[in-house]
Amino acid sequence: MKKTILFLALVLFASSFAQELKNPALVTVMGEGKLKIVPDQVSISIAIETKGSDTKLVKEQNDTKTTSVLKNIKKWGLAPADVKTQRVSLNPAYDYESKKTFIHASQTIQLLLRDLSKYDALMTDLVSAGITTISSVEFQSSQNDKLQGDVRKLAMQNAVAKAQDYLSVVGQKVGKVQTISDTNVSSAPQPFYNSKMMAMQADGAARETLAAGELELSVQIQVSFVIN
Repeated sequence: MKKTILFLALVLFASSFAQELKNPALVTVMGEGKLKIVPDQVSISIAIETKGSDTKLVKEQNDTKTTSVLKNIKKWGLAPADVKTQRVSLNPAYDYESKKTFIHASQTIQLLLRDLSKYDALMTDLVSAGITTISSVEFQSSQNDKLQGDVRKLAMQNAVAKAQDYLSVVGQKVGKVQTISDTNVSSAPQPFYNSKMMAMQADGAARETLAAGELELSVQIQVSFVIN
């Protein structure tokens, strides 16, 4: 009988120990990494648009404008891979004010300008060349991939420091990492305006410019550590 009781006690102890190993005590924290950087390039999305009543004429006029704009862009020395046509459309549209249907032609082009010192002059030149809309301006960093890795490391270091702070109070230590989950959050200024909003001086220079400012890369991670 005593042997049976001892055997059962050993079984229960082994089961409890195995369960403890399977489900160790954990401390779970949020780690955050932030890095502010100065952008060194800008992505610009522009559009050339034409409206009229004759489909063929509207298309020809818009093609002529687009050719002129592309010639202007070429003289700025942008690499062919940095100039992309995003969208081309030719369709009827309805004007609710005049209550008439017209033909609308549009071509959208995305540029990547790698030299920010040319930004103001390029934008003024594009407006003079005949673009209708500047739909987006997004400042970027050419080192974004490397910097994202740096921010992730900062987030992990922050998580470790937090876990150590908590456990040091109760005299315990941070053990192995049990789980990691992350959420990337990258914010960048994306001003929006069109050519009608660009006030032009008598000499043709744009009075309004955009400041690149700073970009902030941010990563949040949730990490669970085994408690030793």
